[in-house]
Amino acid sequence: MNRTRKLLDELASGKISVEDAEKQLKVLSFDRVGELALIDVNRGLRSGIPEIVFGSSKAPEDIIQIVTSILEAHNVALVTRLTQEKLDVILKSFKDVEIETFGKSPILTILVHNKKWTMERTGGKIAIITAGTSDIPYAKEAEALAKLVGVEVSSYYDVGVSGIHRLIEPVKEIVANDVDALIVFAGMEGALPTVVAALVDIPVIGVPVPTGYGFRGEGETALASMLQSCSPGLAVVNIGNGIGAASVATLIAKRAAKFRS
Repeated sequence: MNRTRKLLDELASGKISVEDAEKQLKVLSFDRVGELALIDVNRGLRSGIPEIVFGSSKAPEDIIQIVTSILEAHNVALVTRLTQEKLDVILKSFKDVEIETFGKSPILTILVHNKKWTMERTGGKIAIITAGTSDIPYAKEAEALAKLVGVEVSSYYDVGVSGIHRLIEPVKEIVANDVDALIVFAGMEGALPTVVAALVDIPVIGVPVPTGYGFRGEGETALASMLQSCSPGLAVVNIGNGIGAASVATLIAKRAAKFRS
């Protein structure tokens, strides 16, 4: 049970007063990790997406310290953009927790949780498509976040427009499964989200991936192409932003599931 829920239970049972509950809620809003960080522990309750640790610019020791604090509050933490070297240090530091790994270095994502955490399924459903295998590590970020917030994911890899016949069966399954939102990852010229959005009546979120050749080959061409798409129903996030895409898609899915139930 998270600390906010425990506090509300104590208030409902009369163990604490409204005034005491108000004071404690203010204290619970943020957790300071020494002089290192100020963690927004209630972000998940407020916005639907909990705080996520961006590992790329942090030392392994700092990541360990922050994750430890998040685990104390929520029993689970998500860390993105890790190298294998950083992951090795982290793995040695956590003994009594489970660490699930998504993707590959230097775009590793990990879901760290203790025995108290269980995934609370929301009933929301999303699908993920990648144009090529180089896009998969970015897609794995999205899969990890979906698991964290309890949204079901169906993933289809390497079905880009260079072999567009490969897209037929995934689209059939996605429509049949009646998913709530769809994320499409593509590098190079970034054409796949436009094609997919023209085939389905599902919100599509395009993610340009920094793979390609030469001039603007690091996702810039893919981004420009997606922004200029002629297919309605397509929204676009920044280059490589699998977490941003998953945040939007899972919020759509959770809200859709809420109204279905």
